[in-house]
Amino acid sequence: MNFMLNERQNYIHMIAPQYQKASKKDKSLMLDHGTRVLAMNRSYLAHCLSLSHRVIRLSGKVKLQGDVRKKSVRKRSCFFTPATIAWLIYFWKVMYQCCDQRLHSMIPLLMAKRAQFETLHEDAWKAQDLPPWTQEIENQLRSMSASSIYRYLRKERQKARFKGISHTRPGSLLKQAIEVKTFAMWDKDIPGFTQMDLVGHEGGDAWGCFAFSLNITDVATQWTETVATPTKAQSFVFAALQQGKARFPLALKGLHSDNGSEFINAHLWKYCMQEQLQFTRNRKSFKNDSCYIEQKNWSLVRSYVGYARYDTLAEVQCMNALYEVLRLYTHYFLPVMQLQEKLRIGARMMKRWDRPKTPYQRVMESSHVPVENKQACQAVYETLDPFTLNQEVQRLKNKLKGLRRKKELDRIHAEDKLLNKDSAGKVLAESSKTVRIGF
Repeated sequence: MNFMLNERQNYIHMIAPQYQKASKKDKSLMLDHGTRVLAMNRSYLAHCLSLSHRVIRLSGKVKLQGDVRKKSVRKRSCFFTPATIAWLIYFWKVMYQCCDQRLHSMIPLLMAKRAQFETLHEDAWKAQDLPPWTQEIENQLRSMSASSIYRYLRKERQKARFKGISHTRPGSLLKQAIEVKTFAMWDKDIPGFTQMDLVGHEGGDAWGCFAFSLNITDVATQWTETVATPTKAQSFVFAALQQGKARFPLALKGLHSDNGSEFINAHLWKYCMQEQLQFTRNRKSFKNDSCYIEQKNWSLVRSYVGYARYDTLAEVQCMNALYEVLRLYTHYFLPVMQLQEKLRIGARMMKRWDRPKTPYQRVMESSHVPVENKQACQAVYETLDPFTLNQEVQRLKNKLKGLRRKKELDRIHAEDKLLNKDSAGKVLAESSKTVRIGF
């Protein structure tokens, strides 16, 4: 039988007085029965039965009584210094608040980049009240585990959940000719097979024209390119697709999309046939068939751009400038994990992930990527500074927010001016009715 933890504790608490008063032979029989029923270790069960209900008298009238149903709270001693925690929080913010396992894999790389660009950022670090870097801080950060990182960053985490609006409309053309590909049919070993999707920036108001972000991700390496478009017209989407395709460090072999008419059209179908690209699509109402790109829609678009409405050319240009910097920041410094195995045990789903690696590292390890492309990526990596890239991303995010706020203020001023003009006209009309002047 499988008992819950509280049921085992209640059973031990109930039979403990009988066990403590029993003879040695009866104790052995009770332990035999308890190990079979509770599926517990014999020595541990004897330990719990001996301590339960035991009374310890201290000086005076103070009395302590053992109870297995109550868990003692242990306070961990802090092994790491406040200076180490301060640098850990700074690295976490530079990595855009990534999870503990991904941050743990990137700490050695960040420390190497910190030493490479120390003279460039020394004044900025002093302005942020970061403690001076010492060998002790480096040793402690290298010895810190992923679980320790999670504990020390628990108070710093801020979770915000948003939900957007879907703008996909089913395309009626060529559906029978385009192959359906499900989430279980993807090969993670061969790079070049990509998923793509559009993310709308309507801000809760889907009226009129507004901007979209085209996301294209390679399933094997997780290399993702993002391009902003003024609308989701076929011409803009196709131009953004060509622009994103040219940025990949590997040759694309396949494109996978949802059933939207911006993708399922004759123009894109002919292009895939000419370029010898495998063109596949989702099943109807199965968004999980594009699970890889759906995750990137949140981590690379919503997390940086948000859910506001962007419908001007200046905002689209600012978003593309942000994506230009963001692609270097995420490809070379933000690691990702790939799901390797999924096992169901009763009601539980056990998942096993691979070691966190950046898309750049996955490209360098792939045998399907040409050596010339790897050398070009390595040359770019050696010149990049993650701290400067993080500052530039924040600057462009603030600039995009400023453009949106200015647009909203201009609209409010225009509405106020129009309202004042209409009210003044009504006052003049009413006065001409009441006051009649004759000549």
